[in-house]
Amino acid sequence: MPQDARIKFLNDTAVPAAPTVVYWMQASVRTGYNHALEYAVHVANHRSQPLHVVFCLTPTYPGANLRHYRFLLEGLADVTASLDRRGIRCSVWIGDPMNIAAGIGRSASTIVVDRGYLRHQRAWRRELAQQAPCPVVQVESNVVVPVETASFKEEYSAATIRRKIHAQWEQFLVPLQSVTPEVTAPEELRPSSGSGFNVVPREELARPEAVEARLQVDDSVAPSPAFHGGEREANGHLDDFLTNRLADYATHRNDPEKEWLSGMSPYLHFGHISPVEIALRAVDYAESALEESERAGVDTLLEELIVRRELAMNYAEYNDRYDSYAALPEWAQKTLAEHEGDPRPYEYSLEQLEQGRTDDPYWNACQLQMVKSGKMHGYMRMYWGKKILEWTADPAEAFRRAVYLNDTYELDGRDPNGYAGIAWVFGKHDRPWAERSIFGKVRYMNANGLRRKFKEIDRYVDRWTSR
Repeated sequence: MPQDARIKFLNDTAVPAAPTVVYWMQASVRTGYNHALEYAVHVANHRSQPLHVVFCLTPTYPGANLRHYRFLLEGLADVTASLDRRGIRCSVWIGDPMNIAAGIGRSASTIVVDRGYLRHQRAWRRELAQQAPCPVVQVESNVVVPVETASFKEEYSAATIRRKIHAQWEQFLVPLQSVTPEVTAPEELRPSSGSGFNVVPREELARPEAVEARLQVDDSVAPSPAFHGGEREANGHLDDFLTNRLADYATHRNDPEKEWLSGMSPYLHFGHISPVEIALRAVDYAESALEESERAGVDTLLEELIVRRELAMNYAEYNDRYDSYAALPEWAQKTLAEHEGDPRPYEYSLEQLEQGRTDDPYWNACQLQMVKSGKMHGYMRMYWGKKILEWTADPAEAFRRAVYLNDTYELDGRDPNGYAGIAWVFGKHDRPWAERSIFGKVRYMNANGLRRKFKEIDRYVDRWTSR
């Protein structure tokens, strides 16, 4: 398999005399451009063994609610059907991922895993590698340039990681061919007795409500009416973006009224589409369908999809405090502490913020967009975070509030990109600016700036506050 930098052996256990190869799918819930899946098929074919795919649903996934589970379950129904068409058996188990080694037992000659960057995701894979009686191989599939290949340390900013990624991305931005399984498993893999896992019946995967009832999901946040999960949905959104918005993406992407974004972040978060596929399809579309003058949107897309997004992966991988105020650079914490006692123009409770009941119509609009649709406009997300800092007496509490609101309502919450974006609001990956009240030397944003940049922003406000 090419791109060996994506592959990492998590233990040095010898290959046992076991009957199957198992791919524990968790972060890459798709069949297209899934390097972990293709590697697993390759290993299974090399051994003349069947491949089994297992997905583990956990009722207590950190921060997840009905909105997130519905999107995930829609993706699982999609991927199991797609795997069926490739002759690969997939089973969905309910239980604690820390017990996945016990669940697989001694069935596997090798266990392949995809890669996650958050603390609990890393802990699951470490536990599996320690407990499994077979080799555990991690294959990184949700970035273009593997994290350690791009950099071996936490990067200061986009400027410091950009040149490193640009120097290497061409060797990773290549098509990935699907491998045909040579041996078909007669049935799904069942968890070992006593492991604590229950199997979700296949017919229930087409009925997310039935699975949600099994999980007893927190239903305080409704599913998104605007976004539905799955690889097919992801590709449909990408088709629409390429056809209708890529040509003007560089010009219009920041304008909240125009809604000119790609809509890919929820699908990237849940692993329903690969950044490699998005990048390659965007480049191909631009070269075949756009004039030279219209191709600036591709460069902008690649900057955000690869450089900015993979800076966030770097941050989560190398800074274990990525979701806390303590992760901020020393200069930012110092300047915010010096201005902590500055009078605030308003101070709102968390409940007022959550309900979008402030004196700022622009902030209310973006908060309500997030609550109602599950996705806030990217530019407004920055303004949203800056105002939370401005309206909260304790900057550390402001950070906690931003994380809570983002993780609760955003489909792409609980993600390195979200944590890096919140940290940027407070000075991470940025530089000191001119000192001012409340913000100190942290970058400032205000409503006048919004009105200057976006002449029709009141239409954005009307769209989200009148519903």
